[in-house]
Amino acid sequence: MKFIILKYLITALLVVLASELAKFSDKLGALVTALPMVTILTLIWLFIEKQAPAKIANHAYYTFWYVIPTLPMFLLFPFLLPKWGFWPTLAASGIFTLCLFYVYGLILKQFNIHLW
Repeated sequence: MKFIILKYLITALLVVLASELAKFSDKLGALVTALPMVTILTLIWLFIEKQAPAKIANHAYYTFWYVIPTLPMFLLFPFLLPKWGFWPTLAASGIFTLCLFYVYGLILKQFNIHLW
């Protein structure tokens, strides 16, 4: 139980740090959030919890494929935000990303890469 609490605290600390840095500097905040901190932490937690190397490797492998369809959202969001406001832009960006995930998954299946 103590380990789970420690995991939550460290992970939350990184999210709070990123949001606080973003208040101070747009570029620094974006740099920190663009770093794969959550993925690295997840790999560390899986290793500490003695998961099989194949499971850890699969996590890294699938993370790569899942990142790609999320990238266009970061161009759509700043384009829509001044026109639509925060919540509609966030919702539209999320729906757009889900649609991209679906199409991307169908395309990758043609190359024998199965994301679901």
